Amino acid sequence: MANNRISRRAMVTCACCGAAAGMLSGTGCIRAAEEHPRSNMTPDEALRLLQEGNKKFVTDAPFRGVQGRERRIEVARGQTPFAVLVGCSDSRVPPELLFGRGLGELFIVRVAGNTVDLTAQGSVEYAVAEFGVPLVLVLGHERCGAVAAAVSVVEENATFPGAIGEMVEPIVPAVLRAKGQPGDLLDNAVRENVRRVVSRLRGNGAILPELAEAGRVKLVGARYDLDHGTVDFFTEG
Repeated sequence: MANNRISRRAMVTCACCGAAAGMLSGTGCIRAAEEHPRSNMTPDEALRLLQEGNKKFVTDAPFRGVQGRERRIEVARGQTPFAVLVGCSDSRVPPELLFGRGLGELFIVRVAGNTVDLTAQGSVEYAVAEFGVPLVLVLGHERCGAVAAAVSVVEENATFPGAIGEMVEPIVPAVLRAKGQPGDLLDNAVRENVRRVVSRLRGNGAILPELAEAGRVKLVGARYDLDHGTVDFFTEG
């Protein structure tokens, strides 16, 4: 059932405007569907690659993600990412480096506070449906500024200019949930924020819940330690 649903939702690129033709059936901007390469990894295999890559990053072991001219030409013809990474925009948290990956391997969605709105969820679903990505990783990190801002909203009734307040707002429930837990409020809120995003992805829409239930996609939450470089994978399903 999940396979049929995904195939009906497959997106194709419009030759004239670059939009998803499958979503423009009433506009005349339609071209024949094109086959894309799809990942043949299992969720556990994909997760192991990330874990092994992070260990090499931490120990400075010789490791270089696939890149260079030949790889650039190869992925220009089509991408086959094996993981979607929902991460924070923080400049200290570059996903390919943390996991030792190269061109065309990670499909990355980044926003301050690693939250997921409708556009971000659509991006995740697109990667899973179109490229067969078997793993979705939500990555929070130590001393996250966006989460710290949400903590200040809860603790000090802080306000922020422009759209910053709206950006912080989805993180506030994670802070409220973390209040009263033993340990550091900010770090607990970082973890709760990751759990909330994983839960949202697992429970919303028509694509991820079915594939997760069937065991074809795994959703994992993790926290990156800025000081030590380690990634703690602490929730999955």
